[in-house]
Amino acid sequence: MSVRRLGGRDDHEKFCLTERWELVTNARGKPVRHHATYRLSLQDGRILRTRISRPVDRTTYSSSIWNHILQDQLEVGEDEFWACVDDGTLPARGMAAPPASAIPLALVWQLTHTVGMDERDVARMTKEQAVQAINDYWMSQGAGQDN
Repeated sequence: MSVRRLGGRDDHEKFCLTERWELVTNARGKPVRHHATYRLSLQDGRILRTRISRPVDRTTYSSSIWNHILQDQLEVGEDEFWACVDDGTLPARGMAAPPASAIPLALVWQLTHTVGMDERDVARMTKEQAVQAINDYWMSQGAGQDN
């Protein structure tokens, strides 16, 4: 039977630094004194926060605190946590790359704000259709003007 590896404060901070969590500061721009508090903005708009008691040292967490930190604060499994701490492998946070055929945001903005198209109609378009729609719009704006 293998023994479960519990993390400590130093492992917790190394994880945050490796994944590039932001150190939270007080109103004066200085680190909070009672805990090292970190936050991570996720692609879906959520913000994760975690706190590490000071001093950040080799103190090991109890099993229940460790489970709470992994599940509720860091939102990772043990394997992901240790891969990040030991090997620098960042956790998979569901940040899929946009498809190659995605409509660029600037084009979506032009179609919805300049042309006046409904966002739902633009969302159903392919990139090629969106490019054609903006080209058609610009061509119609130039029609009838003297050169």
